[in-house]
Amino acid sequence: MNTSSRNRSIVAAALAAIVLVIPLARPSAQQALAVDSARVTIAGTSNVHEYTATTTTVRVTAAQVGSAAAGPAFWDNVLAPGGMAAFEIAVPAGTLKSGKDGLDKNMYKALKVQEHPDITFRLVRFDFEGQPAGSGRAIGALTIAGVEREVALAITTTQAGSKLTVKGRLDLLMTDYGITPPKAMMGMLKTDPKVTVTFETVLVVPLT
Repeated sequence: MNTSSRNRSIVAAALAAIVLVIPLARPSAQQALAVDSARVTIAGTSNVHEYTATTTTVRVTAAQVGSAAAGPAFWDNVLAPGGMAAFEIAVPAGTLKSGKDGLDKNMYKALKVQEHPDITFRLVRFDFEGQPAGSGRAIGALTIAGVEREVALAITTTQAGSKLTVKGRLDLLMTDYGITPPKAMMGMLKTDPKVTVTFETVLVVPLT
């Protein structure tokens, strides 16, 4: 093969590669979403007293939005149907604190923190249909102690410039996640399997 033919073959191969690659490009963009502040609280009861455990450690582990550019309308576009292609947050279970060392120790054991250090929520979709402005549901997969369940979080959202504040709550049963309700004081203190999770997370993205 002469030089001219070889060059034409190289060009043809390059064009073919481009044609094959272009259809694989996704019409979505990665955005540097981050947690500006957060607070997650788990509240429950026992046959002795009520208890709470709280953390302010929450991180975004995945975020992929549609074609919306960062700007004043960014959050409106993200909350619209199909606006968020992927979103996941993680809460290190070992950062939950009740203020009582004994309760925390039993809680970490029940949550299997050594084997499954993170509690995660992976968003599937938002549902604001038929709800008051700023209210709706975040439907997704909640994983606790390595067990995943689909949940629907009742949420409210508030926008302020580059920030989106999301508040919500969820009632759940520890036993649905294979968790044995913690006991203490030689079994005299027994916790109810039902707990309520409340959260307030402020997400931020740079404005352009």
